[in-house]
Amino acid sequence: MPPMPPKRSRSLRNRLLSPLVVAGALLLLLEEWCWDIGLALVRQVASWPLFKLIDTHIAALSPYPALCLFVLPALLLLPVKLLALFAIGAGYPVTGVAVFVVAKIGGAALVARVYFLTRPALLTLPWFARWHNRFIAIKDDWLGRLRQTGFYRRSSLTSQQVRA
Repeated sequence: MPPMPPKRSRSLRNRLLSPLVVAGALLLLLEEWCWDIGLALVRQVASWPLFKLIDTHIAALSPYPALCLFVLPALLLLPVKLLALFAIGAGYPVTGVAVFVVAKIGGAALVARVYFLTRPALLTLPWFARWHNRFIAIKDDWLGRLRQTGFYRRSSLTSQQVRA
């Protein structure tokens, strides 16, 4: 068994990795925010008769077709996001950012709805369930760490004050 490193190097490592953990948690928080907005938008549309029918068919899919449907929106939106980045690089920053934001929120809305409908079928796949549970545990851990930081508390307080 290798010797334990001195406490000093651990605290140095923690100080060096803390910004990365915060950055990762902020990205997850942004993704969760887009996910929530997307779900709210899609819930309104899902009450329409045609979409109720589509939802019924999606929820009835077996695991592997459900997996394909779950992955499809992300794959289809990747070129759109790359084109948005290309537009930014080509001197059209407002257009590029607008396309990227719409694709991100729209993609999150679509993926969130499909995930909600296909999750029961997807979780019947043992490998998917294992990785899903690991991802959720890591995400919850990172978001918990972020929510404990002074930065997050101050930001939340400011956000609440602005809403009020």
